[in-house]
Amino acid sequence: MNKINNLKIKNFQKSFSKSRRIKSFLFLFISIFIGIFPYFSNKKPSLNSLIIISVFIFLYGIFVLSRNFKRDSIQQDLKIDEFTGEFPSLDIIVAARDEQYVIQRLVERLFNLDYPSEKLNIFIIDDGSEDETPNILRKLSKKYQKLQIISRVKNAGGGKSGALNDALRLTSGEWVFILDADAQLRNDTLIKLLNYAFRGKWSAVQLRKSVINGSQNLLTKCQSIEMVMDAFFQIGRLSSGGVSELRGNGQLINKKILIESGSFNEDTVTDDLDLSVRLLLFGSEIGILWDPPVMEEAVETLPALFAQRQRWAEGGLQRFFDYGSDLIFGKINILKKFDIFYFFILQYALPIISLSDLVSSLFFMRTPIYLPISMTAFILSAIASWFGCKRNKDISSLPNSNLVSILIYLLYLSHWFIVIPLVALKMSIFQKKLLWKKTLHKG
Repeated sequence: MNKINNLKIKNFQKSFSKSRRIKSFLFLFISIFIGIFPYFSNKKPSLNSLIIISVFIFLYGIFVLSRNFKRDSIQQDLKIDEFTGEFPSLDIIVAARDEQYVIQRLVERLFNLDYPSEKLNIFIIDDGSEDETPNILRKLSKKYQKLQIISRVKNAGGGKSGALNDALRLTSGEWVFILDADAQLRNDTLIKLLNYAFRGKWSAVQLRKSVINGSQNLLTKCQSIEMVMDAFFQIGRLSSGGVSELRGNGQLINKKILIESGSFNEDTVTDDLDLSVRLLLFGSEIGILWDPPVMEEAVETLPALFAQRQRWAEGGLQRFFDYGSDLIFGKINILKKFDIFYFFILQYALPIISLSDLVSSLFFMRTPIYLPISMTAFILSAIASWFGCKRNKDISSLPNSNLVSILIYLLYLSHWFIVIPLVALKMSIFQKKLLWKKTLHKG
């Protein structure tokens, strides 16, 4: 196992923010240059070369997605309904700020989960809430004596990661299970989750995320399809020898591995993506469990969507700027390195290149040059979404889909072609001040 010295990680974390702006500027400049250079030069890529690149991207994408259909898939056909052996001790940690509409529902749900009570501890972190959350938690603590409440002042520091680290110091379990305040779980989730972790010998497991309010409006419907697409890609990447990632809500982690890999980074806006990279560098893979899912609320308005996606995009870029050299030169096998590079290009570089290409094509009144590559990315997204929604397991949590809904969903996905360039530009100009920009949960 390729272990990274814990002290080295902490020193890295202190120096991350110093170089992020420079790296972000270089990334943005290179991506824009690739997008606009052909319009100012005779050396534009030929159609044949673009088609070859697009075919290569498509073939690897199809290879990844096809791994979902293997009957002996790395994870889906295990019989995990019953736990064999002794139950491990487990600590559930929830960081909550201003969650008056959902916190009682969550606590009541957690105390009704199928798991031995003597092996289960529940920690709720009230991170400087200014609504009724503290009062609700006080009342719940009288009803549930095992409920452990940790109170932090509003500006305690470290964002959500700081809150999780404060709770982590008080835990005693072998495993920690991280949830958001709006999470909803089936009663058998913990037994299936830990059974899967033990049988697959995973150090961490991420539950598939599912949207509770998918029928609220068109925006929440698209987000529910997006969650399915993400999980479908993740399972394919994991099963094909690539890289899988944590998603914040519904993540189970072996406590010893978590601490040895550096705990939660308090200098990032997305603790889950940052930890995913450090677990990879540490030599620990992350299992992805399709069923049962963890259910959560989707945002219901465009302003809320763009605020949420900017945070996700910033955290996604931060991890590559922070750990880029380790990912390139570290002792990670070549397939994982290729998988990281492939999805980094599609998720982060392509949106900037494509937007630059589109703006230039409109200015010069020409057809966008990189259109074949962009269309390939959208086609792969459509395939993952279509087959993901048609899976035969846990049908109740999967959105209904048809050709029209998938086409609308692809139009919805184009928001990333605005968010990624905008976030890269902001990261290149402004020094980051870490704030916990939470999503409003309405219950």
